[in-house]
Amino acid sequence: MGVAEAADQGSLRRPGYRRSAGTPRGEARRRELLDRVVDDLAVNGLVDFSLRRAARAAGTTHKVLLYHFDGADDLLQQAIGELRNRRIVNALTAVGQMQPRTLAARVRAVWPALVGEESRVLDQAMGLVMYDPDRYAGLGRGASQQYMPGLLSLCPPDWSEQRKIEVAEMILAALRGFLIDLLTSGNTAGAEAGLVALTRALDREEAASG
Repeated sequence: MGVAEAADQGSLRRPGYRRSAGTPRGEARRRELLDRVVDDLAVNGLVDFSLRRAARAAGTTHKVLLYHFDGADDLLQQAIGELRNRRIVNALTAVGQMQPRTLAARVRAVWPALVGEESRVLDQAMGLVMYDPDRYAGLGRGASQQYMPGLLSLCPPDWSEQRKIEVAEMILAALRGFLIDLLTSGNTAGAEAGLVALTRALDREEAASG
């Protein structure tokens, strides 16, 4: 069973069990199950994802998952969001450790974390957005919402908020394109060339305000 068929195992389009959110114990259990599903996605990707596969990975039943999540689509969206968060934390940690002085150098520092083991799965998720935007639009919106704060933090602090937003949006679009091209073509040299061009553009942008 593929992702497109996961609704048959309990999607957001039909009622599920009541949510367990609202109690510390329920939230702790939800987090435990989610972490196990995220670990499975990181290794096995989105192909053949279903509620029953997620239940096997979490060591439980699909009915238990439906108690903690609103169906397969909700679980998938939360799992992708958590996997994306792991990537962001790794990227910003790398910046903190290296403490590069320029925006271009900071973007260069995050790149190795972006091409980690999560990359294949997260790019598959973007493929779902393009394949079925009505159903998976949340995966695309969630990506931008998660990435933007970190990218804004890379920008020089003396820039205006509008300028930070414009440059962060450019960085996000460029890096996303490099990652998709790398996944679909395996062209490491092409992605590296694009990254070099991006960092040159960022050096010019930062120099213009100096």
